[in-house]
Amino acid sequence: MESAARRRQLPGAAGGPGAQPGAFFLQARHSSLKADEADRTAPFHFDLWFYFTLQNWVLDFGRPIAMLVFPLQWFPLNKPSVGDYFHMAYNIITPFLLLKLIERSPRTLPRSVVYISIITFIMGASIHLVGDSVNHRLLFSGYQHHLSVRENPIIKNLKPETLIDSFELLYYYDEYLGHCLWYIPFFLILFMYFSGCFTACKEQSFMPGPALLLVVPSGLYYWYLVTEGQIFILFIFTFFAMLALVLHQKRRCLFLDSNGFFLLYSFTFTLSLVVIWVAWLWNDPVLRKKYPGVIYVPEPWAFYTLHVSSRP
Repeated sequence: MESAARRRQLPGAAGGPGAQPGAFFLQARHSSLKADEADRTAPFHFDLWFYFTLQNWVLDFGRPIAMLVFPLQWFPLNKPSVGDYFHMAYNIITPFLLLKLIERSPRTLPRSVVYISIITFIMGASIHLVGDSVNHRLLFSGYQHHLSVRENPIIKNLKPETLIDSFELLYYYDEYLGHCLWYIPFFLILFMYFSGCFTACKEQSFMPGPALLLVVPSGLYYWYLVTEGQIFILFIFTFFAMLALVLHQKRRCLFLDSNGFFLLYSFTFTLSLVVIWVAWLWNDPVLRKKYPGVIYVPEPWAFYTLHVSSRP
């Protein structure tokens, strides 16, 4: 009993007086780190957002356009097109810019989740590269994007019929598996970065002029991404998660910084464009047949092959 009493009086014993300063020190240090992360505010990353928006427009949106513009003699159908080289550059530059964006986050983000997301992003974008390359090259043979694979005139009469299954598998890799592995980690990384875009100083919660200049081209690109990639559910889930996080942080007296405002305003503009796009094509019977169900968001390239390229 005496030895037990002496152990209770030792400075380092659990529950003894000496444990309180140590526990208090660790708790204070943890609180100071949290406060330090909240107090740190990153300036608006105009250089990264500008490069990010520019390469999205040139290497992603401009990819199929460049394929149609450059002469076919320069890039034969049995070789990669200029759009494929654009896609290869996109698969390298975009992960690099995402990593640089994460590096500049005022908040320390989980590295394992970031690395796995980047690896999955590259794998999905690479799968999409192959499937999209073949699907877009089929345009020169009369393939029509507004029709399903089996309804396309150049495919429905193929013999043996198992070849049609192969083209449907290619379409699955392009439009479903590739898009999921590409876009889910992409929006996850943007949301993780957004979660660190908060400041305790209300005076620093504003949108600078350069950020406003990039909102329109950035939001317009995300409209193309959401509609052509058929990822409206993923986009709207991310958007509402961002709004919920803003409301939660506001209760803790934390406010969005300039980078957070840029992302939120870009996504808001994107949602407005998607609503206008869907309302405009709401009564199109051909597109309605290709996109049945509650979520009706036609692809721009399906609209192009139906209403633009088919004109005499």
